[in-house]
Amino acid sequence: MNKQMTLVIFVLVMMATVVATDLLFFRDRFWERLLSNVGTVLIFIAFYLRFFK
Repeated sequence: MNKQMTLVIFVLVMMATVVATDLLFFRDRFWERLLSNVGTVLIFIAFYLRFFK
C-alpha cells in the first residue's frame, strides 16, 4: 500500500474511534466528550509520528 492510502485508512480509523467513543460513553456530556476527542486525536498523532514517519 502506498503512503497516501495508509494515511486515509489511518484517518478513517481515528474518526471511527472518536465517533464510537462519543456514542458509547459521552453522549450527553460536552466537556468530557471534548477532552476525550482531543486525547484520542493526540494519541493517534503520536502513534503516527512514532511508527509511520
